[in-house]
Amino acid sequence: MGHLDHAAYGWLTPVLSYVTASIGAALGLRCTVRALATTGSSRRNWLLTAASAIGTGIWTMHFVAMLGFHITGTEIHYHVPLTVLSLVVAIAVVGCGLFAVGYGKRRRRSLLLGGLTTGLGVAGMHYLGMAALRLHGSISYDPAAVALSVAVAVVAATAALWAALTIESPAAVAIASLVMGAAVSSMHYTGMMAVAVRVTPSEQALSGATTMQFVFPLAVGLGSYLFLTSAFVALSPTTRERTASGAAGDAAGTVSAATAR
Repeated sequence: MGHLDHAAYGWLTPVLSYVTASIGAALGLRCTVRALATTGSSRRNWLLTAASAIGTGIWTMHFVAMLGFHITGTEIHYHVPLTVLSLVVAIAVVGCGLFAVGYGKRRRRSLLLGGLTTGLGVAGMHYLGMAALRLHGSISYDPAAVALSVAVAVVAATAALWAALTIESPAAVAIASLVMGAAVSSMHYTGMMAVAVRVTPSEQALSGATTMQFVFPLAVGLGSYLFLTSAFVALSPTTRERTASGAAGDAAGTVSAATAR
């Protein structure tokens, strides 16, 4: 069995991955709150933004954490198409869960369906990302730890969607995001505890891309996307603020008209 190191750079990758997951969750929850306050195409667009934020945040969290994953006796490469597919799956399945909540008629049923779908999407992304690993040897999993990681993902997703449906204040969303970031990180490391690797030493070159060739640049790019989109959403006015601004403008116009008379 190869020795597995889940944090080869100390606390750097666990902390960075947690921060990334929390930022993605904060942006996604904020967008979901905005979506539920609107209708029509505006609701759809906010939900799509939320899905891309949460899905991207989860994917980036996973692969930032994987930067610290080392196995004694073998290099690690990544199958590029499978790695990209894991990102697409994360965004698509999270989107299905958010749309179930955003357009569901029965709140409790929509919440449970959305949480289950989103949680399975998170878990699916994780294990699809793990399937993209290329190394000298074979990977096996402890079924009990895998089942626990999936359960953590479903519970975390359901709790996050409940928060999006229930809370509106920025402070509450921030707290919920930190909790969701911790839950997603816990799911990742629970899933990683299920991993066992049997190394087969070989001089043959591995297929796929190295971490620095592919995963690191993509993770940095997606992380930048999360930061920039977060800034945009934070600075854009809410529906309530636009309504208040419009009302203030109308009142100012009325006062001006009255003064002119």
